[in-house]
Amino acid sequence: MVDHPRARKLSERIQKIVAQMLDTRVKDPRLGFVTVTDVRVTGDLQHASVFYTVLGDDEARTGTAAALESAKGLIRSEVGKQTGIRLTPTLEFIADAVPETAEHLERALREAAARDAEVAALAASARYAGDADPYRRPVEPDDEPDEPAGEDDRPAQA
Repeated sequence: MVDHPRARKLSERIQKIVAQMLDTRVKDPRLGFVTVTDVRVTGDLQHASVFYTVLGDDEARTGTAAALESAKGLIRSEVGKQTGIRLTPTLEFIADAVPETAEHLERALREAAARDAEVAALAASARYAGDADPYRRPVEPDDEPDEPAGEDDRPAQA
């Protein structure tokens, strides 16, 4: 789907026409609470993909998909009348997965926040395995150790 200015304008116009048609002219009892989320038109303006969401359960989604499929011709003819272009694009209705994706992402973010809280709680009560500062520091002249253990046992070199 190409992003030509003419295709973008036509897709915005088709979105408004389809939403208006679903609200006023399509009287199918299977049609649920539908929101037209996006319309994408091909660069040659021959095909339009209409993305929609439905409020409700799976039964409402399948009923709405069937209602949209049966009203496709009526909607397409109205799109042709109101846009006034020579060739009316074919319409394809696609159920948008935005709500399911959003729920999945929210669930993943909640799980990540819970794990971060666990790690923070463990870090608050954690202790160092060895010294608190494992790096060697240069010895100050007044802090010289007496004699390191084990060096006095070696024979003197001549």
